[in-house]
Amino acid sequence: MQHILFFGNSLTAGYQLRASDSFPARIQEKIDALGLPYKAHNYGVSGETTAGGRQRIATVLGRFTALEVFVLELGANDGLRGIPVRETTQNLQFILDEVRRQHPAARIVLVGLEFPFDLGPLATLGGGRYGHYAQEFKALFRLLAEKNQVDFVPFLLQGVIGQRHLNLPDGVHPNAAGQRILADNVWATLRPVLERS
Repeated sequence: MQHILFFGNSLTAGYQLRASDSFPARIQEKIDALGLPYKAHNYGVSGETTAGGRQRIATVLGRFTALEVFVLELGANDGLRGIPVRETTQNLQFILDEVRRQHPAARIVLVGLEFPFDLGPLATLGGGRYGHYAQEFKALFRLLAEKNQVDFVPFLLQGVIGQRHLNLPDGVHPNAAGQRILADNVWATLRPVLERS
């Protein structure tokens, strides 16, 4: 059995949902349906920033004697807090470097995000500053993927963001139906990675 580690925040964890409704669990269903020899491990932590991920990555990786695939989904909480893009980029690079150090053979998938998710009233404040931040934030993921030559999911929340019926009442976290679409978005990139092995 080979191992896939999903490392992320509430979007990966499946905030307020049953574990079986999270997108990594839905991806496990797709894996099983194809008879592929992979087990998905969900290490999503709600509220996690890239700085928090940087702190816990070594410990999490140390739990695996072998790791075939690593899926990195972090950054949303940095965006919501307005953390400088340079800092977010450095933290994600540190995590990627640590994966390569501990599990050099692991294939890596980086999950992209876009911002604003829903700034609402904030979007009208600060002139064009938020628009500039949003552009920089979106770009950082593709730049990191290209620099590190890893597989890339362009936008995790494609088709879910802004769709009230696919999100919890908070309007930020996908509900069970939304998580199914997240699984499809990630699977489009992940499936070829698994089938290449």
